[in-house]
Amino acid sequence: MAEQKATNVHWHEGDITREHREKILGHKGATLWFTGLSGSGKSTVAVELEGTLHEMGILSYRLDGDNVRMGINKNLGFSAEDRTENIRRIGEVAKLFVDAGQIALSSFISPYRADRDQVRQLHDEAGMEFIEIFVDCSLEAAEERDPKGLYKKARAGEIKNFTGIDDPYEAPNNPEIHLHSDKQTLQEEVDQILAVLRERGIIKQ
Repeated sequence: MAEQKATNVHWHEGDITREHREKILGHKGATLWFTGLSGSGKSTVAVELEGTLHEMGILSYRLDGDNVRMGINKNLGFSAEDRTENIRRIGEVAKLFVDAGQIALSSFISPYRADRDQVRQLHDEAGMEFIEIFVDCSLEAAEERDPKGLYKKARAGEIKNFTGIDDPYEAPNNPEIHLHSDKQTLQEEVDQILAVLRERGIIKQ
């Protein structure tokens, strides 16, 4: 856990709770944490799911790895330490969305189990739903897609600490949802996620 450096700070509770906000929205808040190799399809399925939820009248917000690194985490690189801080910060941001009653769709490689477990713990301690979604895809398939040309650059030595090439990816042991993006259609992936959201009572439709 990150060190608490600020002193003389105290949490201030308001009168309106997450339950109040969820009642207005008509659904529960939750963090859906998409993890997988670069090019595995995390952002693709998150974008499709966001669109489907919107059509259903369900409020969600997508937190994407590159987008976050261009803003709140623009001062972080790709060392193990910076990756850990990157995931810690976005875990805290996702918690805020859940507290607002929304469904946070977080798409990050997040290669280390310990970092993902830390975010899960943040949610567990707050009594919030955390659903880990492993977007499983073979390295060969991800490298063949290579939508940003990153694998090509990593193979050429132009990018260091690239997950799957010269940095490890630790797959989830027991994700709540296990997708196979190199074998399933995009609609099948979305339907699988929606089924779990219904089973858990997060959405009613």
